[in-house]
Amino acid sequence: MSDTILREFFLGFVRIHILHHAAEEGVYGLGMIEELARHGYSLSPGTIYPLLHSMERAGYLAREERHVNGRPRKYYTITRQGRDVLTEARQKVAELTGEVTPRRRGQR
Repeated sequence: MSDTILREFFLGFVRIHILHHAAEEGVYGLGMIEELARHGYSLSPGTIYPLLHSMERAGYLAREERHVNGRPRKYYTITRQGRDVLTEARQKVAELTGEVTPRRRGQR
């Protein structure tokens, strides 16, 4: 049970992380797998690509094909709807993490 709920939380944060990077520059599947690995998370292509596709279908990301080293690569950029969701998610994450993270003695 706890593994299931932790996975759901994690995937929610991964979606926010994808939107964050898609707002800065285009993202692609392998690039996001590598980015998340730098943070200590291991995602498979079988996890990241369905996330990207579902976020595109939901209207949060737009896909474009770019050629890199002569090969096509699907890049995803944030949409207006995605920016709105990211703005709201950042506010909610800050509020909730501020409440649930341990505080040092003397801090409010």
